[in-house]
This record gives sequence, C-alpha cells and structure tokens, in this order.
Amino acid sequence: MPSTWLITGSSSGFGLALVRYILSQGHNVIATSRNPSKTPELVEEITSTSGRGRWLALDVTWPKAEIEAVIEEAWTEFDGIDVLVNNAGYSVLGAAEEIPEDQAKAQFEVNFWGLVRTSQAVLPRMRARGTGTIVNVSSIAGLDAIPTCAIYAGSKFAVEAWSESLSKELQPVGLKVLVVEPGAFRTNFLTKDASQIVTPVAEPYRQEKGPVRAVLDKFRDYDGQQKGDPVKAAQRIFEAVVGAGMAGSVAEKGLLRLPLGPDCYARAVESTRLRMENLVALKDVALSTDFSS
Repeated sequence: MPSTWLITGSSSGFGLALVRYILSQGHNVIATSRNPSKTPELVEEITSTSGRGRWLALDVTWPKAEIEAVIEEAWTEFDGIDVLVNNAGYSVLGAAEEIPEDQAKAQFEVNFWGLVRTSQAVLPRMRARGTGTIVNVSSIAGLDAIPTCAIYAGSKFAVEAWSESLSKELQPVGLKVLVVEPGAFRTNFLTKDASQIVTPVAEPYRQEKGPVRAVLDKFRDYDGQQKGDPVKAAQRIFEAVVGAGMAGSVAEKGLLRLPLGPDCYARAVESTRLRMENLVALKDVALSTDFSS
C-alpha cells in the first residue's frame, strides 16, 4: 500500500531528489517550498503523476497556525501523512566572532525551529493513529564543527539533540525518528541561493592560510565538484525509512542516525575518536567530583 510523505524544502537538492525518488517507487508525496510560483516547471512535473504528487506552499518560519493549516490540508487530501521529512535549510558561513546576530538567529529559525514547528504540527495526528516517522536532515556538521560553520553547525547540533530526545519520547507510542547526516553532496548547498557568506574582516580571519579563509576558499572551489550523488542519498533515505535495500537495517535495528558519504563517515569516526581520547584522558577528573562518603 502506498505511503504518504510530506517533504519541506522540495524545490532543489536533497528535497527534490527525494520527491522524485519516492514518486518513482509508487508512493504519494506532498512537496513543499516557500514560493512554488518560482518553480512552475517542477510543480507541473510533480503534480502530473496520476494524483500521487501535490505541491503546497510552506515556509517553515510561518506562525504555528499557518503551518498547522498546511498540515491539515495535506493530511485531509491523502488521509494521513506517514513520513515527515524536515529538509528545509541553508547555511551561514564565516568567522564565529563576526557573524551578525540577526543572521545567526535567522539560521536557527529555519534550520532548527522550522523543523520543530512542522514536527509539532504533525505529531499529534501521528500519535493518534499510532504510526509515523519523522526524518530530520542534519549534517556531518551536527557531529563535527569545522571553521566557518559555528552557527550552521550549532543549528545542526541542536537538530541532533532534539531528535535524540524526541526519539526516546516517541518510542513507547510506536513513532520513529531518523536523523540524516549528509557529507558533501552535489546540490546547491554552496551556491549563493543556499548559503550566506560573511566576508572576514579581522586580520586573523582574512589570512590566506588561516583556518577561516582556507575553508571558505575550499567551499568556493568545491561547489559543483562534490562527489556525493543526491539521487543515491535519496534512495538510502527511502530504504532506511521503509526497511528495505542496502539501508534497510536502519529500520530493522531501530537505529537513529543515517550517515551518508565517505567524507561524512571519516569525519564522524575521527570526531568520535577524539571525544573518546578526551574522555579517557580525563576519567580521573570526571570521577573526582562526588561528595565524599
């Protein structure tokens, strides 16, 4: 029986790849984006699939009532939503010291609070039905923060923590949470449409061989050269949710996190190693702070 997926940020990148892949597998999709009128050709493509595709306007920064109205419309049309994919997001990159507060807050408003809003809108209905999956698209930056990514990574660390706690809270009622952690994929992530670059001002951050400038230059040169295939990522995400194919073990074993990409895997392993090294080195310190018996 076909399942129904609602996906935020569907007009490009992972969102669009996932919409297309799910439709190709015979399931229903409610694609959403802030301004569907800007992509009429995509709307036509998705909605001309024998009634299985629908495109709705949804801005994850909208007030709660407006988001709930979109969820209500989608739920009613397809008699439920089986999977919510919180994919909408973008990046603010620059030296942590220099990123303006308004840009930092806007980053969290979309990347973190956006998925909180949509999840809170759909969860009561999923709980009442006793089934459903929340898929939150995080990033390897949610496990390993590199220079220039303080605010972006901070928003993804928040996604990781929120998802981890939510998964434990939903376990007794049979709902599932999946956190997707992509590495570098060939999407529009590094383009001006999906990222905001705060040009370094202070001398230490402008130095050509300094960590901030070096990473920004790498991102600029890397755009369009990423090795990750978003179509393959969409397939792995689908498999992880439905419990079939190469990533089917995610569902079978009840795993929370889905790392995607060799670069993601390598960074996650190294980050974990460094954390363990730190923990072991300070074991005695950690164990020294209880009251004396």
